[in-house]
Amino acid sequence: MLAYRHAFHAGNHADVLKHIVLAEVLRYMGEKDKPYTLVDTHAGAGGYAIEGRYAQKKAEYAAGVARLWDEKSLPPLVERYLALVKQFNPDGQLRQYPGSPAIANLVMRETDRLRCYELHPTDHRILASYLEHRPQTQVADTDGFAALKAELPPPSKRGAVLMDPPYEIKTDYAKVLAALREGLQRFADGVFMVWYPQLQLLESSHLPQRMKAAADAAAKKGWLHVRLTVQQQDNDRGFGMLGSGMFIANPPFTLHDELQDALPLLVDKLGQYEGANYVLERKAA
Repeated sequence: MLAYRHAFHAGNHADVLKHIVLAEVLRYMGEKDKPYTLVDTHAGAGGYAIEGRYAQKKAEYAAGVARLWDEKSLPPLVERYLALVKQFNPDGQLRQYPGSPAIANLVMRETDRLRCYELHPTDHRILASYLEHRPQTQVADTDGFAALKAELPPPSKRGAVLMDPPYEIKTDYAKVLAALREGLQRFADGVFMVWYPQLQLLESSHLPQRMKAAADAAAKKGWLHVRLTVQQQDNDRGFGMLGSGMFIANPPFTLHDELQDALPLLVDKLGQYEGANYVLERKAA
């Protein structure tokens, strides 16, 4: 949706979970010499000014990455993620937050291919400028869902896809599911990462089960599902994001145990009520 700007939400609890998973998937893929491709279907601007008016309007980062910034003892998974955020802030102050393309740029090697799609004209322009000198990179202002057909399978037959649309319109849920199904048909051993918001909507609550079914039918290496709930359900208002989840088809085999180690701390630091909790599920192929 062209009205959506991720800058309002940069560095919140959902970004923390999403980027922890993304960074670990890319780190794992980089352990093999053969290059890989990352396709980011809804890339955003690449980086966001924490001190800017968008991020300051709701200050969601204050209940997200800021709660981890000064922690001295962290699980390895969280420590590696936070090191990337600090690398993006070389003066040691939390002034900028790296979006998924920036996380990718910090982790990926020059030989790895990066394909970013972003429809918002301002964010596309910022992202294209940020990544203009990175080799093996293309930034396009076209529909990321539609682009997957041409991107998969990638030339090296090693690749990952990140899908995290804004879900401001309900059709995004169906588009994500269709893209996951078609992507797995084209590239059955590719790593597919889908972020989704935890909302009081049927579309949100049904999506994980539908993605599991899609992965059961086609993913060669099974799936992993993680959800972090940080806010209490408000029956009076009936809206608002309670938390978020990540669904990973063909996940790295190390990811489950790394998350198991990290999630209790994330609940403790990012939870906003006593009942904050997590779900971690996996199914092997």
